[in-house]
Amino acid sequence: MLTILGFAMIATFLVLIMTKKMSPIAALVLIPALFCVAVGQGAKLGDYVIEGVGNLAPTAAMLMFAIVYFGVMIDVGLFDPIVRGILRFCKADPMRIVVGTAVLAAIVSLDGDGSTTFMITVSAMYPLYKRLKMSLVVMTGVAATANGVMNTLPWGGPTARAATALKLDASEIFIPMIPALAVGLLAVFLLSYVLGLRERKRLGMLTLDEALVREPEQETVLAGAGTGAGGGDRLRKGSGGTGSADLTQDGDDDEDGEDEEEFKGLDPNRSTLRPKLYWFNAGLTIALLTAMIMELMPIPVLFLLGAALALTVNFPHMPDQRARIAAHADNVLNVSGMVFAAAVFTGVLTGTGMVENMADWVVGAVPDAMGPHMAIVTGLLSLPLTYFMSNDGFYFGVVPVLAEAGAAHGVSPLEIARASLAGQALHMSSPLVPAVYVLVGMAKVEFGDHTRFTVKWAVLTSLVVLGAGILFGTI
Repeated sequence: MLTILGFAMIATFLVLIMTKKMSPIAALVLIPALFCVAVGQGAKLGDYVIEGVGNLAPTAAMLMFAIVYFGVMIDVGLFDPIVRGILRFCKADPMRIVVGTAVLAAIVSLDGDGSTTFMITVSAMYPLYKRLKMSLVVMTGVAATANGVMNTLPWGGPTARAATALKLDASEIFIPMIPALAVGLLAVFLLSYVLGLRERKRLGMLTLDEALVREPEQETVLAGAGTGAGGGDRLRKGSGGTGSADLTQDGDDDEDGEDEEEFKGLDPNRSTLRPKLYWFNAGLTIALLTAMIMELMPIPVLFLLGAALALTVNFPHMPDQRARIAAHADNVLNVSGMVFAAAVFTGVLTGTGMVENMADWVVGAVPDAMGPHMAIVTGLLSLPLTYFMSNDGFYFGVVPVLAEAGAAHGVSPLEIARASLAGQALHMSSPLVPAVYVLVGMAKVEFGDHTRFTVKWAVLTSLVVLGAGILFGTI
């Protein structure tokens, strides 16, 4: 019964948010509360929620201070050289812009943190998508899928969890998988090229100046959807030259003043720039990421200290510090609110025993004849299970059972561990991943729209990784 109710709860949640009948926050709170009562454990709802909040509180704290830290770094111009390089490559060609999104997301993903990747990628690319009326879910889909493939880095989380759960060396899991993961990343770049060509066909190939004088159109959310008049802000030509400066001029004729805030991230003349402190900020960021990779301190503590130091050095005056915190308060509130709402969902799913029963049912449903092919089975199961479960639940609850079943048929735990990484491209768009709410929130995309567009491409990318692993003999 718990198995059926668990799947029903997840299905109900996904249907409601994808059809936009409920907001993600409301669905994350109300649906599990209803199902908790349905299984006869309503009296324990408070305990489950508190436990869920306790488990996710460090994540919420990390995201809060990471948003402030990287928001400040974006404000002071740390990432402007990278952004200018990507923008010079992209120009105003939709195909190049989508490919540039994938490349930027993959590069920034080297730090192993999805929230960081999405903050930098969206801050850099959103103005281009907005100005050219490109599909915003193309941006979120490509960024999430690229980050999902790169999330398999040993310091990204899944590889370390698999190594810990099966008592293996992380390098023995990851290094043989590099060719397969490289093929997966190439698949993301190919996908971005194809999606970019679709956008180019829909919008046409423009020069930057032509993009800046286009008549306003309705902002496009879904890829391939039509555009219409109205709803867009008026575009005006920049004060000279091409590049990011032209895309970030604060027009006096903005209808709602929204763009003045949104496009400051790339304005080369913004008042928050601190060019004299560039190397300090670069050194601080490198030191922060190094400490993160070496696990010198818990990540929330590192970002808390980093945010406090970045604010103090770059903005020594209290009014300026308050202004910077206020500028990023919306993102902090949206993301932290979503994380704590997700705590209700995960708390009920775990506390009622639904996750455990669902995992046992899935493993038990595997026919005995598939035993010798348990690595492939693990790779296939990693797609739905890492989407509907947290990485902790999958790697510590399901993977050891699959490894034990595989060992009975002579399948190495290393093969099981490597195969378990295949679903990460899809996992990064899971409603249980806090970072995805940073992505859709900053891109102003409905989570349901992102899910509808991204899942099919993420599944395809995961299957490419799995297939490449089988082809190279590592799975």
